[in-house]
Amino acid sequence: MKLSRRTMLAAGAATAGAATMGQALPRSNAARFSLGFAPHEGSFKSRGSRIEQIAFAADQGFTAWEDNEAAGRTIAEQTAMAKALQQRGMTMGVFVASMPRWAEFRPLLGGNDDADRIAFLADIRASIDVAKRLDAKWMTVVTGFLDRKLPVEIQTGRIIDTMRRAADIVAPHGLVMVMEPLNTLVNHPGVFLQTIPQGFAVAKGANSPAVKVLADLYHEQIQAGHLIKTMETCWDEIAYIQFGDNPGRKEPGTGEINYRNIVRWLRAKQFAGVIGMEHGNSIDGRAGEERLVAAYREIDLP
Repeated sequence: MKLSRRTMLAAGAATAGAATMGQALPRSNAARFSLGFAPHEGSFKSRGSRIEQIAFAADQGFTAWEDNEAAGRTIAEQTAMAKALQQRGMTMGVFVASMPRWAEFRPLLGGNDDADRIAFLADIRASIDVAKRLDAKWMTVVTGFLDRKLPVEIQTGRIIDTMRRAADIVAPHGLVMVMEPLNTLVNHPGVFLQTIPQGFAVAKGANSPAVKVLADLYHEQIQAGHLIKTMETCWDEIAYIQFGDNPGRKEPGTGEINYRNIVRWLRAKQFAGVIGMEHGNSIDGRAGEERLVAAYREIDLP
């Protein structure tokens, strides 16, 4: 039976109210969220294993899941996760295909040494089988660090060329690499890709449906702000979104970002993709998990 919008909102409000009062959350029949919010392993840590957490998330109305660490899991674990998501009608969000070596400040994809670019492309090739096992469409890539001895324009050109080469690898498989800009002011000093507009420029240069931008609004709020205007301007190159409030990188409502307005804007854009919940819980244990669900119910209302 297809629920009416009014029925879904009423059920969502009831769930949020119950969580706010500290009551046990229902294990089934919760209204599905109107947008593709995706918890990750650890969002519901108290509920048990990864598969049990997925089941719990589905029972609360979540329709997607993401797992940054999926590429490093065993084939059996990847297969089991994909099966669990398929059984619950959930979409697999991103996993990380290529991530910098933070302690070494590498790779320098725009640098003079082609070895970093060769290694990056090897990561991308290896991620194809992972994506197929997970039934995943999107994979996160971080384009490494700035080479402070080279003009940014030269590095940008080389990174665009690298992303074109990577697109030739994944595009035949229908996969999309989403480049994630990271903030340099709090978490990741020295990274090359720092804002959504910068990612937009690289994606435009790569000129491929397989190269898009991951708009992590926690990072963008720290680095530049102007979230809705930025997304509006760069919209045709944004393929994936992640939430996390600032300061603290916890659930919506714990910081300064007006996520309710952002959700309203995304709904007006008819965004049908995944929104990763790439943040921690502000409260430990089950109380924090209940607060997490309630926070998303609160912003999912019109």
